[in-house]
Amino acid sequence: MNLLFFATLSFVAIAANAADTPSRCEIIPEPDHAFSFQIDGIEKTRWHAGANYPRPFFYPFNGPSGTSLTRMGHPGAPNHDHHQSIWFAHHDVEGNSFWANSDKSVIRQKEWLAIEDGDDEAVLAALLGWFDPDGNELLEQESITAIRPLPNDEHELEIQFTLRVPPGRESTELAKTNFGLFAVRVAKSISAHFGDGQLTNSEGAVGEKDIFGKTAKWMDYSGPVAAGTGEAREWVTEGITFFDHPDNPRHPCHWHVREDGWMGASFCFSEGYEVTSGTPLTLRYLLHAHSGAADAKKAMERFTAFSERSSFVISKGSRPHHQFEVVRQE
Repeated sequence: MNLLFFATLSFVAIAANAADTPSRCEIIPEPDHAFSFQIDGIEKTRWHAGANYPRPFFYPFNGPSGTSLTRMGHPGAPNHDHHQSIWFAHHDVEGNSFWANSDKSVIRQKEWLAIEDGDDEAVLAALLGWFDPDGNELLEQESITAIRPLPNDEHELEIQFTLRVPPGRESTELAKTNFGLFAVRVAKSISAHFGDGQLTNSEGAVGEKDIFGKTAKWMDYSGPVAAGTGEAREWVTEGITFFDHPDNPRHPCHWHVREDGWMGASFCFSEGYEVTSGTPLTLRYLLHAHSGAADAKKAMERFTAFSERSSFVISKGSRPHHQFEVVRQE
């Protein structure tokens, strides 16, 4: 046998090993401080954290068909461009609005901390800061997001975030408001007003009138989306189920929902909350991108699985070339 044969054989072996090793779930850094969340090489959502935006957000949030189930902004009101698909915000933090774009308060990603790929999930940990118009940091946010594959091309996005007061502050007040802390603007065709969608909650209530301000374990917005391209394009029914974790303070949370196409977990709906140097606030939410209309049985299965899943923790890296690591608590 000649050297060329051995070289060819070695190349084939390396290629075979490489083909066996890619993780199902990956987070790929992109230009302009974006991160692509992928399952089997297909993007499911993207985290945008560039300084040209008033706050970070996820867009698109693709359903099983590959069509985004969310949108940027309101279909009919330009003064609602702050509705950025899936985003963190709060209307009144020490008198400063981190909700509307008319205020100069901003949420900035200070740095990403860890990226963990895997077959069961991929995780991104990042550190954000909430800054008032004068540049004073009012809150520091440790944000951890995981993408997880589910059968039939469905997936779920798990969000855990902790709000702390930065060094030099004793406390920061989240005032009573309907607006915040985590919200979703659905695609136009899924909204009840602009499309043919429907709001449903865990208590069996349907529609804005019977759901707005009520408490529930989960909220669902489902409706038609256009899937495919060209002559093969057709309507399919898909949706998002939005879960409040049972370990969250004030669970089950109040919900701010609208027939024009959005739903938010309204943590301070009934009263404000003080974040102090000794009492950070940790919240966990889950977004399930599903096919078909709202299914209470399937939603409760996902809620139970989410309830039993342990939370994340960030630590200093124990592996070479890892400054930080993020793992689930045992």
